[in-house]
Amino acid sequence: MSFKKSILFLVVLMFFSCQEKKKKTDIETEVGKQESAEANKSKSKHWSYMGETGPEYWAELEKDSACNGDQQSPIDIITVEAIADSSLSPISIHYSENVKLHDITNNGHSIQYNFDMGDYIMVNDTKYNLIQFHFHEASEHTINGVRYPLEMHLVHISDENKIAVLGIMAIEGANSEPFAFLEKHLPVQMGETKKINTDFNLSMNLPEDKSYYTYEGSLTTPPCTQSVSWFVFKNPITIAKEQVNQLKALMPMNNYRTEQALNNRKVKVYSSQ
Repeated sequence: MSFKKSILFLVVLMFFSCQEKKKKTDIETEVGKQESAEANKSKSKHWSYMGETGPEYWAELEKDSACNGDQQSPIDIITVEAIADSSLSPISIHYSENVKLHDITNNGHSIQYNFDMGDYIMVNDTKYNLIQFHFHEASEHTINGVRYPLEMHLVHISDENKIAVLGIMAIEGANSEPFAFLEKHLPVQMGETKKINTDFNLSMNLPEDKSYYTYEGSLTTPPCTQSVSWFVFKNPITIAKEQVNQLKALMPMNNYRTEQALNNRKVKVYSSQ
């Protein structure tokens, strides 16, 4: 091979080598971009009640949450397995007629009513201040496998940041005047908050019979914080079907988490009669 041909061969070889390196770099860059995009996409995913961001994926989506813990809520309450505990006493409920219902918000997961400080409950000498209540349609807790049309959660927090939640089931029937009062401030669209600043006596939404089931569980939405004291009233309240439907229209369809494993926890029952 002549000197000129050798030089030409080396130039051609170097050209194709550079092209292959550039092609490899371009591919690696594109793969990196795709991986980064997928990572950002995964990171930006927010929990919901359906599909690939539904409850079964919360622990994966919310890395720092307790959603895969062993004391999660809600649960299916089996009445024949609930333990009658003579040490239990009635929940001391202090809901005033003139505590301000501050605002109502649609957080994309539920309709939530927020209160000024004033209402509270006493459990085992601990005071829990009511901060908000919200709705799940259908109910999150089930009783003997029965899922109710609606469940209201009244969330209370103590000065030591302990959480106690009252769970109230609702069945369809007669119109509820307290619910009519609450729903007159609707609709509230997703992400919207409406100021209310009016008095509301929340005790009007409690069942007359204050018998309840109690157990240690968690928040039912991320971060699924555990060590939550649950008090689920045995008896439901009654509201009209139209009232259920009005809430239903504003919340995600089936905004409930399915029942979680009991994992050797005990459900206790207090009966007022």
